[in-house]
Amino acid sequence: METPISLRRDRWALGVLMFLLGGCGLAYEYTLSKIASDLLGNSVQQWATMIATMLFAMGLGADFQKHTPADQLTDRLISTQVWLAVLGGFGPLIMIHGFALLPQLYIIIQYGLAFAVGLLIGYEIPLVMRINEQTEPEMRFNLAQVLKMDYVGALVGALLWTFLLVRYLSIDRISFVLGLATITSATLCFFLYRKRLSRPRARVLEILGGTALVTVGLVVGRDLTLKAEQFLYRDPITTSLTTPFQHIILTENRSGNVRCYINGHLQFNEADEQIYHENLVHPAMHLAKHREKVLILGGGDGLALREVLKYPETRAVTLVDLDPMMTELASSDPHLVRLNGGSMKDPRVTRPAPLGISEGDFYKNEETSQYEPFPTTAHETATLHVVNLDATEFVKSVSGRYDVVIMDFPDPNSPDLAKLYGRPFYDHLENMLNPGAVIVQQSGGCFQAREAYLCIGRTLKAAGFDVVPYHDNVPSFGEWGWWIAVKGQPAVETQATLSGLEKLKVPTRYLTRELVAASLVFGKNQLDSIHHDFTSLTEPRVYHYHLQGWNIEEIP
Repeated sequence: METPISLRRDRWALGVLMFLLGGCGLAYEYTLSKIASDLLGNSVQQWATMIATMLFAMGLGADFQKHTPADQLTDRLISTQVWLAVLGGFGPLIMIHGFALLPQLYIIIQYGLAFAVGLLIGYEIPLVMRINEQTEPEMRFNLAQVLKMDYVGALVGALLWTFLLVRYLSIDRISFVLGLATITSATLCFFLYRKRLSRPRARVLEILGGTALVTVGLVVGRDLTLKAEQFLYRDPITTSLTTPFQHIILTENRSGNVRCYINGHLQFNEADEQIYHENLVHPAMHLAKHREKVLILGGGDGLALREVLKYPETRAVTLVDLDPMMTELASSDPHLVRLNGGSMKDPRVTRPAPLGISEGDFYKNEETSQYEPFPTTAHETATLHVVNLDATEFVKSVSGRYDVVIMDFPDPNSPDLAKLYGRPFYDHLENMLNPGAVIVQQSGGCFQAREAYLCIGRTLKAAGFDVVPYHDNVPSFGEWGWWIAVKGQPAVETQATLSGLEKLKVPTRYLTRELVAASLVFGKNQLDSIHHDFTSLTEPRVYHYHLQGWNIEEIP
């Protein structure tokens, strides 16, 4: 007969156990979903399908536990937790190696792993409830004790994963930390219910074995992850960084050529990045009547900024990039600093203290730079304000006005990126422009994904911008397109101005005035479309056209 004191102790221990189970269970779901989105892109689809698969498997696991004999409940619970710790801990490594070495079977590996983890999570919770029946036979109290702390743990686990673990640990390390937490819950379960175990020694060996495996994984997992990632890239990896928003890879070949990948997709190749960035920046800067205030949306690598800061009349540049680790990398990684000319850290550039979107106090960058990214006539007190914020929030929140806006976003390969190409975004952007201001939007593969390219143009027109299309060949990507407009100016005048440029005002490595004029010429029917729709908040048409263009899936 248990005393009231021992009952209270057991209830507290049960609460801690369920708290750990709930927190770790949800964190495993997040971790595997994050890896899936990093490997395959399209984060919305990957998170939705991965979590749905795990929830389905949890239901099957809950049903499967009914076949567990009553005298095996505690033993099975501990075994389940140990298996969950090992499988969940090594899950990211399994997925990365599967993606690299067995690409034809990867989908089976990904969803098979999600199913197995979900099955284990779903199996263990009813076991706890059945075990707890012996001390709390009344169903309503049993349910309250078990599910309450499970849901509280899930909330805390989600918050810790989102705001702490992803910020300070790589995904592969997070999974092993979760594995150790799950082993802790198995150990707690052992001491809480040790009198009910049929084979206590076997359970001790399981716990010790699981602890050893997960600990070894935590120690060597990072090296194993890097080796697995290397199979995905032809050149040696110099930087591998997982942030709360994306997975960043830098590679360098034997000749020193650097490539940057985000979530597995090539972002730039040093061999031809100047073609893209000079086309992105210089037509807009030459169209603008004033160039004192420039806004760069995206472009956290500092390469577009490098081109903007060539103009001596530019007094202030605001660079808005969602990922603070990307902008920090552009300021510190030697490869990126070399490529962007030290644009993020040049001593002639004053940067405001990082106070969000407020003006803040300005401070001088005292670092000595070996780079000379700007002509000697560049204004010596140009200011750079780096804002790490979602661009949609920025354009809705900021009251400042700009002379040039350069949109250097990733391609709209997910619904959350498609909003950056939608009419609501452009409507807010229009309110930030000075009279005669220029906007330019990078718009992806205008040949391969032609309908996506044309949809971006239609959306800009729906928002009131009389846009002009232009394009160039970027060897690493193919035929690439942009849309450009001058506020309040007809497209025919914009096109005539670009066609009639006498010379470029700043030094370039690739672009010439003749190339600017040639970029305005498209092939026969290249700008024709049977579609008349545009991207809105509730209908991300550019996303569907993008997927269709790159043969990822058909338009529904």
